Amino acid sequence: MEQRLHSLDLQVFEFQDDSHLHIGHAGNKGGGHYAILLVSPKFVGVSRVQRQRMVQDLLADLFANQRIHALSIVAKTPDEYFA
Repeated sequence: MEQRLHSLDLQVFEFQDDSHLHIGHAGNKGGGHYAILLVSPKFVGVSRVQRQRMVQDLLADLFANQRIHALSIVAKTPDEYFA
């Protein structure tokens, strides 16, 4: 996942696999449940919703192939994160 997000020039990438918390989750036909924290200068001046879309677009095939079922994204600018 981190490699797919490389174009965001990440200063911080934190990944957490929460799949074990969702075993037997209704509607899950495969794929994991993950949480990521990203810090990038490319998020400066970009709305929270657009940041989410930027990340989801880079991972779209993983959603389509059902490798990701759910993804929690926290996307911050360096100023927001390091403040």
